[in-house]
Amino acid sequence: MGFLSVLSYAHQLISARIQPGDCAIDATAGTGADTLLLAQAAGRRGHVFSFDIQEQALALTRERLTRAEGAIAQVTLLQHSHDEMLLHIPAELHGKVAAVMFNLGYLPTDGADHAIITHTPSTLRALEAALQLLRPRGIITTVLYPGHAGGDEEAQAVLDWASALPVSEGQSIIYRQLQRPAAPFVAAIERK
Repeated sequence: MGFLSVLSYAHQLISARIQPGDCAIDATAGTGADTLLLAQAAGRRGHVFSFDIQEQALALTRERLTRAEGAIAQVTLLQHSHDEMLLHIPAELHGKVAAVMFNLGYLPTDGADHAIITHTPSTLRALEAALQLLRPRGIITTVLYPGHAGGDEEAQAVLDWASALPVSEGQSIIYRQLQRPAAPFVAAIERK
């Protein structure tokens, strides 16, 4: 058995934290894989908020959710930037979110405009917002892609941000293949 892919590792971290009835956030809906994972883990009594600036991403997510089998959480799809989370998550849920997932970069589908990417300033604002929204022992996962234009800078900025977090606020880890510096990797933060 080999190592888990970075996406599988992020999913494993998330699945270990979410309980039925929890609230969770997919900060970058993309093709909907993370939104579906969160919705399945949170179950019928849970709620998932899924953000993306692209209507195409939300349509793909909606389609994936429609095909899902079994009980899933209520999902609210929001065509907004991930750095607007604090504005769109109800105030009564602030400090109570179990998990926030980020899958940075661009929409990985045929026909998508790969020039539309996540940007470092909004990603850092979104991470700050996510930390505020988390409950104690809640988790943030970020899948980072240094191998595309802008991805290297964003990945390094996320690592710098996570490394600088005071231990009293959270702890950070990375999961990365060391021999391939341009390969995707995971940075995760657990709120204290």
